Amino acid sequence: MAAVDNGAAVVTVTGSRNVAPGAAKCVLATFDLPYITFYYNQKLLLYRLPNGASDFPDAVARMSSALSDALAYFYPLAGRIRQDDHDGALSIHGHHGAEVIEATADQVSVDDLAGEGCSEEAEKVMQMLVPYTGVMNLEGLHRPLLAVQLTRLRDGVAVGCAFNHAVLDGTSTWHFMSSWAELCRGAGAPSLLPVHNRAMARSVRVNLPLPPSAEAHEKTDPNGPKKQLVARIFSFPASAVARAKATANAALPPGAKPFSSFQSLGAHIWRAVSRARGLDPSDITVFAVFADCRARLDPPVPPAYFGNLIQAVFTRVPAGMLLGGPTELAAGLLQKAIDEHDARAITRRLEEYEAAPKLFHYSDAGPNCVAVGSSPRFRVYDVDFGFGRPERVRSGGNNKFDGMVYLYPGRGGDGGIDGELSLRREPMQRLEKDEDFLLMRAA
Repeated sequence: MAAVDNGAAVVTVTGSRNVAPGAAKCVLATFDLPYITFYYNQKLLLYRLPNGASDFPDAVARMSSALSDALAYFYPLAGRIRQDDHDGALSIHGHHGAEVIEATADQVSVDDLAGEGCSEEAEKVMQMLVPYTGVMNLEGLHRPLLAVQLTRLRDGVAVGCAFNHAVLDGTSTWHFMSSWAELCRGAGAPSLLPVHNRAMARSVRVNLPLPPSAEAHEKTDPNGPKKQLVARIFSFPASAVARAKATANAALPPGAKPFSSFQSLGAHIWRAVSRARGLDPSDITVFAVFADCRARLDPPVPPAYFGNLIQAVFTRVPAGMLLGGPTELAAGLLQKAIDEHDARAITRRLEEYEAAPKLFHYSDAGPNCVAVGSSPRFRVYDVDFGFGRPERVRSGGNNKFDGMVYLYPGRGGDGGIDGELSLRREPMQRLEKDEDFLLMRAA
């Protein structure tokens, strides 16, 4: 792969345009508001094209046309965020459209980026394949809420997307992506239509005080996006996931609720990261998971609800207890926190926020945090635009604070899980040498 030399033009932007449907209006719900000071969620999908780069013009034409059709169904992504002058509530207005960027990186192949090992050089190139790096969701007041970058590779195409996180969560992101792909393959309409009535989740209008600019808010965040972090991807094959689950469940008494694969693997990662950080026994460490609340509400909200319907669930414990106890202790803490986040807990959190709305920082997650986003349940490798499954699905650099983990299903579809983890350099170096963590990974 061509070297990346101080931002040299490995990736060259060749054009940009807007794709827009008809006008619409959508009031943001309380679930949406906490993410206004997070950053655009970035997703990168790498595809091999049957005839290599020569297929790129046709692929761009078909994907752009299908994107226009998709936005007619997922119309909030084509608007802009506006704050009401009367009560300060945020809503989405208009038909400004999504931004589509075309770029070339002809010296880069799919295999350079999609291999199991991901070098820092490859990471730098991948960050050039997704738009809106460092752009806060607050900027949706004057920027598109969706940007797509289609980059021609030597033998394929990179599809980089940036979604305003104040508009949608991971479930809605992949609902949109799969629907866009369906339309690109010739479907007359998405097989699952989005539900846009956000009052189903919450109808309270909240006066949210916004900062004067994204830069002003960034200056107040002690754990902001300017921290120097190292990102790595750890692939846990199905056998390793099964081993983690068996280890966590081995000592449970008869009749106890078993730990899920997520709880077991989450506990394993939490303990390994805490070891790598070299925490003192009295240091508090936090595990945060963004729980989907669609089925937890009373009454439940349909899976096709389009918007944010997640809340962060936190578990705190001294590092000495976490590392001194068995794996099932950590898994039990996660299970308890997730199970207790029921409709009453969700409503209580909403009411607290509505009574005293605030702007969040990364550091609000707590000290020594491990936070998990995305989900291995998302069918990310089924997003087929007509030229096959993606070779690799990754996240961009946004929203990757110290301890952030994005989980994806393994490409093989056999129960493996890929984890993208961001840490400071020294803890990451220790983690990569942690025999327990590596043995589990290679199981």
